[in-house]
Amino acid sequence: METRLLDLLVCPLCKGPLEYRRPPIQEQPELVCHADGLAFPVRDGIPVMLESEARSLDAPAAPQPAATTP
Repeated sequence: METRLLDLLVCPLCKGPLEYRRPPIQEQPELVCHADGLAFPVRDGIPVMLESEARSLDAPAAPQPAATTP
């Protein structure tokens, strides 16, 4: 993602700065607002700046299946 575009983008909720996170290969990049605790997805190089599409940074991780013992 171009740094010029990153300089222009702000959080749609609080108008605060966003941090670009480039994750491992299998995951999508995100724009993170630390003030609101939200991560907005970047799909095919296009930031999706909708609150309904953002994930919460405080959301718990998916539960791991319990190990069974014979």
